[in-house]
Amino acid sequence: MTRCVGMLLLTIVLVAGPAHAGPGSRILATGGASPIEGGSGGGLSPWATITGYASSGETGFTAFATHVSVADFGLTTAGAAVGWHDRVEASFARQRLQVDPLDMTLEQHVYGVKVRVLGSLLYTPWPQVSVGAQHKRHRDFALPAALGARDDSGTDVYLSASRLWFAAVAGRNLFANVTARRTRAVETGLLGFGGDRNGHRTVLETSLAVFLTDRWVVGYEYRQKPDLLDSVRERDWQDAFIAYFPSKRVSVVAARVNLDEIANLPGQDGWYLSMQVAW
Repeated sequence: MTRCVGMLLLTIVLVAGPAHAGPGSRILATGGASPIEGGSGGGLSPWATITGYASSGETGFTAFATHVSVADFGLTTAGAAVGWHDRVEASFARQRLQVDPLDMTLEQHVYGVKVRVLGSLLYTPWPQVSVGAQHKRHRDFALPAALGARDDSGTDVYLSASRLWFAAVAGRNLFANVTARRTRAVETGLLGFGGDRNGHRTVLETSLAVFLTDRWVVGYEYRQKPDLLDSVRERDWQDAFIAYFPSKRVSVVAARVNLDEIANLPGQDGWYLSMQVAW
């Protein structure tokens, strides 16, 4: 963890620059952070926001790295995304899951696309609404197959609604997102797709955050899971996070995560650390 923190601090010094500098014309923090599956969102879930700060007529790029460490697992994710005209987003993420009890690593690739279809995060009375898809391909399928997963790939589709209210809580800005996901992924696909209770499930994901200042944000996320295998129980995920946006070029998110039980191993609590750069 010390090495990760050191790398983050060094990157902030090199990249952040003056607070007014930035790669696009949208307001600070309106591009969100990068969730574990890539694109724009919170730590655990995609939001309706489009990555970066590009507005109409602009193109923005982001890259991110994330590490999640709990009792028996470590998830490292890195990826990049592009946003066009604050309307369309395309993303890629490479996930590597370290399974400590088996001394093995699983890998998954996630290809994402998102389109804003309605509203604006700030300037319309209704929320910003986006539709998206994440195509996931597992690269190490032996363990998921042994647990009963049917396929090594699958596609999630989702609908997200995001809204930011100015001065809504004791003079602080308030952000909320709700995502409805149609999926057959086991542990977000890291343990394969489909199972004994095969077929897609609709699950909900929620995020709520308060801006302490323009640059500091605290919040909470909750993500439902479909629970498709008889051999392993799948539990919902949640986290409490703090995010720092020193400039439009960099953001850092830290969280306390509660993943409950994974592959019949209980007590999967730990920490989350993520950094995103934009240009």
